[in-house]
Amino acid sequence: MLKAAAVFAILALVLGVLGFGGLAGFAWGLAKILFWVAVIIAVVLAVLGFTIYKKVT
Repeated sequence: MLKAAAVFAILALVLGVLGFGGLAGFAWGLAKILFWVAVIIAVVLAVLGFTIYKKVT
């Protein structure tokens, strides 16, 4: 998911340089959403790993 966020961020940069402001804004917004979703998933999995893993073993 972070890879997709990076791709959309680079795409937004290229589109912005070429003058496609609307598409660049959309790509940047999508990159930000994907980045924060990836961060939230990583935090949730880390918390679950530290709590549930200790109970299972």
